[in-house]
Amino acid sequence: MHPAYSVIFFTVSSGTGYGMLFLMAILAVLGRLPIDPWFAWPSFVIAFALVTAGLLSSLLHLGHPERFLKALTQWRSSWLSREGVLAIATYGPAGLFGLGWLFVMPDAGSLGGVMVLLAIATALLCVATVFATSMIYASLKPIPQWFRRDVSWGYLTMSLAAGALTVNALGALTGWFNHLVPTIALVALALAFFVKARYWRGICTAAPTATAAAAIGMEGSVRVRTLDLPHTEPNYLQKEMGFHVARKHAEKLRRLAYITGLAIPAVTLFVGFGASGFLAAGLAIVAALSGHLGLVVERWLFFAEATHTVTLYYGAESV
Repeated sequence: MHPAYSVIFFTVSSGTGYGMLFLMAILAVLGRLPIDPWFAWPSFVIAFALVTAGLLSSLLHLGHPERFLKALTQWRSSWLSREGVLAIATYGPAGLFGLGWLFVMPDAGSLGGVMVLLAIATALLCVATVFATSMIYASLKPIPQWFRRDVSWGYLTMSLAAGALTVNALGALTGWFNHLVPTIALVALALAFFVKARYWRGICTAAPTATAAAAIGMEGSVRVRTLDLPHTEPNYLQKEMGFHVARKHAEKLRRLAYITGLAIPAVTLFVGFGASGFLAAGLAIVAALSGHLGLVVERWLFFAEATHTVTLYYGAESV
């Protein structure tokens, strides 16, 4: 598939924002989220900004962005519609939770029942929204690289990892350090790249799910190849759904994703446990920036390595 930059930005930006909101909601329930305005204000503002920017960028990928409201009416059958409905619904409890933490909690001093409910609702809706985003792709049977269960696990774990890295960086910059946040980030990073390693191994070793012979009803030992292509120049389907990345380039990008998305953040987080002051803040920023770079590379590969079965009619022998 063609790796559209708007969709890459959408999944990375909104995934990070939802990961931040989820983590802050869970920390609030556990009594580990600071009320300090120097931390709370930037954290909530950045989280909502990332979510909103990601959702707005997704509109750029629609054929008719001005008709986006119609997409929300198909929630019974479309994961895209469900993702939009859940994203809008999340603003309610998440917004009230953020406002309560910024304006009510500094005076209340303890987490009330309403705030607990808002925090739990925020966490659940964040998970549901990211899951719905992943299912936009994981539900597409014609694309074998996406029609996999580990696609959703990858989206969820990477959203949490990106959110935790960002919250950790903001905490270090504002003078708040909690060993729980970098620990969660390390666990999430390990889970995310375990899932991605399994995913990459799976798509490389999986047998073809469709062949050109099967496409024309000649399954079996018959080998079918195209003698005369059904076009004189590249068309939309080839450009959008037949994008191809060379295997050697894909392997290099995977190594880059491992190094920038897992190795560098993990090392800097470990070193950061024993650091303080400007050093701790610098290490946390490096971990966050490197982690997001790795996530962008991973997300580009996610789209670039996917092949639609329609390419069987344009010269491909199997997908």
